[in-house]
Amino acid sequence: MDKKVKRYYQLKQKQKETEQELTELRSEILNHCAEQDVTDLEVGSYKVKIIRQERKEYDDHKLYESLPDPEVWRMLSKPDSSKIASLIKLNVISEDRIRDTFSVKNITLLQVDKI
Repeated sequence: MDKKVKRYYQLKQKQKETEQELTELRSEILNHCAEQDVTDLEVGSYKVKIIRQERKEYDDHKLYESLPDPEVWRMLSKPDSSKIASLIKLNVISEDRIRDTFSVKNITLLQVDKI
């Protein structure tokens, strides 16, 4: 068991180092693309693609207050964008009714593929 615990600790340390390096490299790649004003880039045998998205972040209290029925809140249990989108699509709740319950967060995804 000692070896397993030791190996687990070593791997967790390595994971932290890897995540830190990934964060730094991601930042450098995004900065380079921003400086060049590009969203697609080929570097050697790799293709870099920058994808911008908007994500809704719901306010629990505002969302609860806007829902027509407490049963709907139980269906959600916790604000989940895909569940909320499904309820809107199924006409269980209307988009107008929850309009003021979320903020939009812009995120940038970095995708690197080998060509």
